[in-house]
Amino acid sequence: MKKFLLAGAAIAALATGAQAADLGSPRGPVAAAVIAPVFNWSGVFVGAQIGYGWGRTAVAANTLANSGSYSTNGVTGGVHLGYNWQINNIVLGLVTDIEASSLRGSARAANVDYFTRLNWQGSTRARLGVAVDRVHVYATGGVAYAGLDYRAIDIGAPTGVSASGARFGWTVGAGVEYAFTPNWVASLEYRYTDFGRRNVNYVGSPVAGITNASFKTTTHTVRLGVSYLFSTGPSAVVARY
Repeated sequence: MKKFLLAGAAIAALATGAQAADLGSPRGPVAAAVIAPVFNWSGVFVGAQIGYGWGRTAVAANTLANSGSYSTNGVTGGVHLGYNWQINNIVLGLVTDIEASSLRGSARAANVDYFTRLNWQGSTRARLGVAVDRVHVYATGGVAYAGLDYRAIDIGAPTGVSASGARFGWTVGAGVEYAFTPNWVASLEYRYTDFGRRNVNYVGSPVAGITNASFKTTTHTVRLGVSYLFSTGPSAVVARY
């Protein structure tokens, strides 16, 4: 009888030990895996740019012989101010700029000399871009404005007319930016600008038979820029596995 009791106790002890072994060791907390932060383009930015522009001024006069077009070209340079708002990898932005300009051109049509000079220009534009870490590619468009001078001079007499003042138009383009530090950004941008048509009516003695004409200036400009981005800073993405 005692042998049977001892055997039963041994079997029960073995079964209890095996069950405890099946439970295994208690699991510790799962560590969080931190993914490296991605550059954040959100924030105010301010900077300067310099560029080269070229384009054409078209003249439509009441006399066909005095109509035509001629090229304009020169250097531009100025400052800009804007704001970016990044949502995932989409970057929305608003920017305004103002520049001095040396763009000018002239031509002779029949017996009239025409001159165009762009003294300054600026724009207020929206931007829509895609960011891949420190690289930002964008399209841009908005309102353009400039100070333009137009002149027509009769080469046979010291007479002429001029029209000057602010002109408004539109501009579109695209660019790419690269953040070479957490705050400093280099950029390359191309824009096409149309400053609209300026009509001029000649009062008094006509210039070489011209009583009215219209001037239309369009430009292409490539700009290099540098900006300081007051970034809101990158934030780490935390994922648990």
